[in-house]
Amino acid sequence: MTDLTFAAQIDGDHIRCRISSDRDLAAPVFCFSLMAPPAVVAGGVMLRTDGGYGEVQLPDLVAGQSHEVTLAYANDGYRAVNRAWLPLGGYLRTGDETLPLPLLPAGVRPVTPAPAAPGDRLGLIPPPRSWAPARGHLEAASFATASPLIAAADALAVRCNLPPLRDAAGVPLRLTPDPSMTDGAYRIAIGPGDIAVTHGGAAGAHYAAISLLMLRAVHGAHLPCGTIDDAPAYGWRGQHLDCARHFYGLDTVLRLVDLMALVKMNRFHWHFSDDESFRLEVDCLPELWRQTALRGEGRLIPGLFGGGMCAGGHYSKADVARLVGHAGALFIEVLPEIEFPAHALGLVRVAPQTRDPNDHSGEVSVQGYGGNVMNPALPATWDLIVPLALEVAELFPFGMLHLGADELPPDTWSGSPAVAALRAGQPGLDGRDDVLGWALARLAARLGERGIRTAAWEEAARGANGGIGNGALLFSWTGQQAGIDAARAGYDIVMSPAQHVYLDMAHSSDPDDWGAAWAAFVGLDDTLNWSVVPVPDIADRIAGVEGTFWSEFTTQDHEIEPMLAPRILGVATKGWAGDAPVDIAGFRQDARAVCDIFTAMGWTWNAACFG
Repeated sequence: MTDLTFAAQIDGDHIRCRISSDRDLAAPVFCFSLMAPPAVVAGGVMLRTDGGYGEVQLPDLVAGQSHEVTLAYANDGYRAVNRAWLPLGGYLRTGDETLPLPLLPAGVRPVTPAPAAPGDRLGLIPPPRSWAPARGHLEAASFATASPLIAAADALAVRCNLPPLRDAAGVPLRLTPDPSMTDGAYRIAIGPGDIAVTHGGAAGAHYAAISLLMLRAVHGAHLPCGTIDDAPAYGWRGQHLDCARHFYGLDTVLRLVDLMALVKMNRFHWHFSDDESFRLEVDCLPELWRQTALRGEGRLIPGLFGGGMCAGGHYSKADVARLVGHAGALFIEVLPEIEFPAHALGLVRVAPQTRDPNDHSGEVSVQGYGGNVMNPALPATWDLIVPLALEVAELFPFGMLHLGADELPPDTWSGSPAVAALRAGQPGLDGRDDVLGWALARLAARLGERGIRTAAWEEAARGANGGIGNGALLFSWTGQQAGIDAARAGYDIVMSPAQHVYLDMAHSSDPDDWGAAWAAFVGLDDTLNWSVVPVPDIADRIAGVEGTFWSEFTTQDHEIEPMLAPRILGVATKGWAGDAPVDIAGFRQDARAVCDIFTAMGWTWNAACFG
């Protein structure tokens, strides 16, 4: 067995790596991944790159002597800003051997949390529309009710390692439906001897039970008396998870759905398809998930984003059914996302017929991939994408499919004779964005014939023809201006500005932190300090709010936990309370108390968010 050592550190614009072995290795190749295409400054010769994946030819390694190789990001606009930008998934290839290098410390550094500060606040997140305190407290360790409407919250409490909500010996809990209340609204009246809940629909009863779960945990079953009146500001309160760059076990995904339920989120955006993999089992193109579910040494897609010699997995149809059922019981819908026409590197490698063989555009994506876009002028593209989109959509009862549509590389299709012929035969297709809008509208119309509504990222509104159309729901991600423009063009919008709700962003500028940084450093306060409705004339077009998590630098499931918590509390608050004023200092106090629930459920949270 070979004993290897590996260390890496940021040195200005460079990354200095030191590698050693306890035996001689003849001309090994250093394989690794970075967040973006790498370059060699010294110590080796670059043999191959594929996006952020690189292979560097090293000289012979002499036993006991370390060798230094200096890397940089090939694009001048990139530099290592923290530990997440160091080489991930490194290994050596020498002859017929592949030898894993020791892993660098990954993820947010643990910080010992300070105790939750005592206080007389309600301690409910998201904060309710109104809270009218009364004198006294109610001792309520559990609640006596036979209503099935709080069964899901009761089961959630148990899964979170909290006491059950329901107990025949508990405090009497009365639930009364009120047809005048909007769906999801509720009123909780906590008196000195019982609790009365009035609710709008089953969702209102469920959210009331979730509030009681949180209040009981925060107050140690010593509930303050008073009346809570509450209702969600928006119907879309979402969290996205990128399972394409890193494969999360289904149990991790289910735990995230539980976390969402604790803070009254109701849309799980499942991103299982991207350049690097397509992780969902489908019958119409089985080689797609079979060839891209795993990536690494000798595979169709190399060890990008920490994949190393081999990493990944896929989700079966049984997994889909389990996730949909689990989420549905918690009043959470699951939105699946495929990718069309860009972010399709793995797909076009499996199905090269979706590329024009005479296309000499030479487009390169922002991730450094060449040729990662399907060509919509080819019949083969439609023969593939329509059955794929329909099969995926029909696995999910939500009746909506996200088509991606983002980050089309510059010069895409500019050298494609097939697209040139399409443009000549279709009025108004003068440029790349016009072709994009035409293609998206065509696919959205096919989905609409089956009663499936489309969703897409903000770029889908582009093009002189008005973009995707077909009543699509668009997600504004680079900021909010694209959402403003699309809303004024008649689209419904989910606000997902990267500067505030992209939870893959590092918390701070500290180089010892962890995460991306292209949009901003996002602290807990930043998740609250923005307006969901930035200008009043688009208010009726705002469907809600969604947080996102991209997984380029995630190497193990648990690393996601302190990235999401406690910042997901801010995202949930914007979705539930909208632009209602929030006392930031008080919110932080409440958030710290709620984090003790995360601890109970075994979810690690980032105590550094509280200073």
